[in-house]
Amino acid sequence: MTNYYNEIKKELLNYEITKKVKEYSINKSEFETKYNVGKMLIEAQGGEERAKYGNGLIKEYSIKLLKETGLKYSETSLKYMRQFYLFKKSHAVHDQFNLSWNHYKKLFTLKDNGQIKYYIDICEKYHLSYRQLGEKIKSKEYERLSEETKNKLSLDSTQEYQIADFIKNPIIMKNTKKDENVSEKVLQKLILEDIPSFLKELGEGFTFIENEYKIKLGNRYNYIDLLLFNIKYNSYVVIELKTTELKKEHIGQVQVYMNYIDENIKTIYQDKTIGIIIAKEDNKYVMKYCSDKRIFNTRYVLN
Repeated sequence: MTNYYNEIKKELLNYEITKKVKEYSINKSEFETKYNVGKMLIEAQGGEERAKYGNGLIKEYSIKLLKETGLKYSETSLKYMRQFYLFKKSHAVHDQFNLSWNHYKKLFTLKDNGQIKYYIDICEKYHLSYRQLGEKIKSKEYERLSEETKNKLSLDSTQEYQIADFIKNPIIMKNTKKDENVSEKVLQKLILEDIPSFLKELGEGFTFIENEYKIKLGNRYNYIDLLLFNIKYNSYVVIELKTTELKKEHIGQVQVYMNYIDENIKTIYQDKTIGIIIAKEDNKYVMKYCSDKRIFNTRYVLN
C-alpha cells in the first residue's frame, strides 16, 4: 500500500533541493512538483469525490511536514496543489512557464475552457502581472466580448479579426464623479482622466489623437467627441458618446464624421475610417438596420 505522506514529503524535499541548484528550471520543477503532490493528495483522500471532504488529511500532512522536515507548507498551500492537479486534468492546460504560481491561482477561479484560454493568451501576449490578470478576471473581460469573437477564439489561431472583435460590451469606465447621471461632456472628461484604461477597454492598437476634434461642414463647425487611430488596423476611429439609448440619428451623425475623415484626413495608404458609438443603452434594432458595416455600437457602465 502506498504511503502517500512519505511520497509527498520526498517530492517536496526534492523540489527544495532543485530550487537551490537548478535556477534555470525552477518554474518547470515547481509546476511538476505541485501537480504530482496534488495528484497524490487526491489519491490519499480516496479519489476526487472523497477529496472534497478530506481536508483533515491535508492539515495532518502540513503539520507533519513542518515537524519532520521544517518545510512550511500550509494547509492552504497544499489545497492549492490539489486544486492545480484538478484544474489541469479538467481543462487540459499545458504548463505555461512564463506564468507564475500566483497567475495559476487566479485562473483556478475559472471553469470555462474558452475563458481560461483567453486569459492565458493575453497574459503571454501582454506580459500581465498576476494582479493585472486578477483585475481583468474581476471585470469579466472575456464575458464582455461578443459571441462571434468567442467563437473565433475557440478556433485555430489563423482566424481573421475585425477592429470591433475585442471591443467590450459594456465598456467599464472609472466614475470619479460618483454620479450616474453624467452629461456627455462629463463622460468625455472621465475618459480623458484615464485614457490608457479606456483604450485598453476598446481593444488592441488604439491610440489617442484628440478630443473635441474640430471639423468644418459647410459654414458650421462640428466637434468629434474622440478621434483615435488604430495602428493594427491602420484606420482612423471616430468615437461618439451618448448618455441616452442609441438612436437612429446617432448613426447618421457618426457616418457624416467618418466620411469627413475619409475625404479630408485619411491618406490612400490607410483603411476606411471606423465609427464607434458608446451609448448608455444599446439598441439592437437600430443596429440591425444600419447598412454601414464600419459602424459599431457598445454601451458604457460607470464603475
